[in-house]
Amino acid sequence: MTIADNKKAFHDYFIEDRFEAGLVLEGWEVKAIRDARVQIKEAYVTIKGDELYLFGAHISALPTASTHISPEAVRTRKLLLHRAELDKLIGKATRSGYTLVPLNLHYKGGRVKCEIGLAKGKKQHDKRATEKDRDASREVASAMKQHRR
Repeated sequence: MTIADNKKAFHDYFIEDRFEAGLVLEGWEVKAIRDARVQIKEAYVTIKGDELYLFGAHISALPTASTHISPEAVRTRKLLLHRAELDKLIGKATRSGYTLVPLNLHYKGGRVKCEIGLAKGKKQHDKRATEKDRDASREVASAMKQHRR
């Protein structure tokens, strides 16, 4: 079940490959995510050493769940992946001009997972072409729908 999507990522990047990563979260963050108080539109993945971190994801604290601690809405959260996946992602991101973008947050087996995309940036003309194709397919679909009537 999807919690939050990053639709801006598909507009700004060509997504080459996808990986599913776990997140290191605090208790109040899990409660806030279950209440859908999260947005990852401005978030991105950073590389520190040989680890990946989710930076810029905003999780708003629930007033009832965080009484005894001072919650930090935008903090760096560690991403959990297998070593082989980490090495592959870090290698591609540092050498080949790729970037790592969070695509969505979802539940899997009761745990919160983050889907990461290995992405290459789109130029302005690529964005226009994508939008043009989308509009054309929408027009074709509506014409077919009207034709059936």
